[in-house]
Amino acid sequence: MNRQAQSAVLFLLGASLLHAATTDLYLRYVKQGLRPLVLVAGAVLVAAAVATVWYERKRARRQKQHAADHAAGHESHENQESRESQESHQAHGSHEAHDGHEAHDGHEARDGHEAHEDHSHREPRISWLLVLPLLALILVAPPALGSYSATRTGTALQEPLAYPALPAADPLSLSLVDYAGRAVYDHGRTLRHRQVQLTGFLALDRDGTPYLVRMALNCCAADAQPVKVALTGQVPPVLQPDTWLRVTGTYVPRRAEDPVNGGPIPFIEVTAAKPVAAPTDPYDESWNS
Repeated sequence: MNRQAQSAVLFLLGASLLHAATTDLYLRYVKQGLRPLVLVAGAVLVAAAVATVWYERKRARRQKQHAADHAAGHESHENQESRESQESHQAHGSHEAHDGHEAHDGHEARDGHEAHEDHSHREPRISWLLVLPLLALILVAPPALGSYSATRTGTALQEPLAYPALPAADPLSLSLVDYAGRAVYDHGRTLRHRQVQLTGFLALDRDGTPYLVRMALNCCAADAQPVKVALTGQVPPVLQPDTWLRVTGTYVPRRAEDPVNGGPIPFIEVTAAKPVAAPTDPYDESWNS
C-alpha cells in the first residue's frame, strides 16, 4: 500500500465515522455520551488523510526538482570533462579513462543507494488491514444485541448509589434498570402501590420463563450486559423473542436467580402489555450514569 492508498483509506474511514456520529448509527457501537469522541476521531482521520496527500505532493515536487538539478549538474560536468579531454588527450588519456571509470562507479553507487532508499521506504502490506474497519462501517450495520446474548449472559444488575424521589405520574414510566435496582436493593419501598411502565425486549429462559431485558453499557456494545426483569401475571400468550414490549404492572416481592451467574432477577406483575417499535438507542446507560 503506497501513501496515496493509505490517505484514501484514512479519508474514507474518517468520513464513515463522521457519518455514523452525525446519524444514529454510532449507537450500534458505543454509548450516547461518546458521540463527541467519535466526531473528533473522524475529523482527525480526515485531517491526517489530507495532510498525507499534501506532504506526498510536496515531497514529489522536491524530488523532481532535485532530479532536474542533478541532471543539469551532471550534464555541465560532462561538458567540462569533454573540453578538458580534448585539450589534454595525449598527455592524460590513461588518467582520464581511470577517472571516467571511477566516476561511472560513483554514479552507479549513488544510483544503487537511491534505489535502496526507495526500496527501504516501501510500506508493509499489513497496512491493508486498515480496509477491514472501513468495510465493516460501510457494508455491515450490526443489529443491537438481543435475546441470544441475554440468555447466555448473567444479569449485570448493580446496586444504585441513591434512590431519587419518583414523580407522581400514573402509570410511572421507569427505565428497566431503575426498576430492577429499586426492586432488589431497595426491596421495592419506592415502588409499592404504584403502576409502572417498563420497555424492553423479550427473552425466554431455558425453562420458558419470560424476561423483559435491556442491555446495559459501560462503554460500547462489546461490553454490553443484560439486566432482566421476569414477567408474571397477564403475560401475552404468544411470546416471540426479541419483540419489544411496553408492559404496565406493579411491583411484587418475588425474585429469581439468574441461571447463568446466580444474580438476582426481580419480577413485575403485568396488567397490560403491547408491542412497540425498537427505540433509537436500544441500550440502557442508566446503571452507571
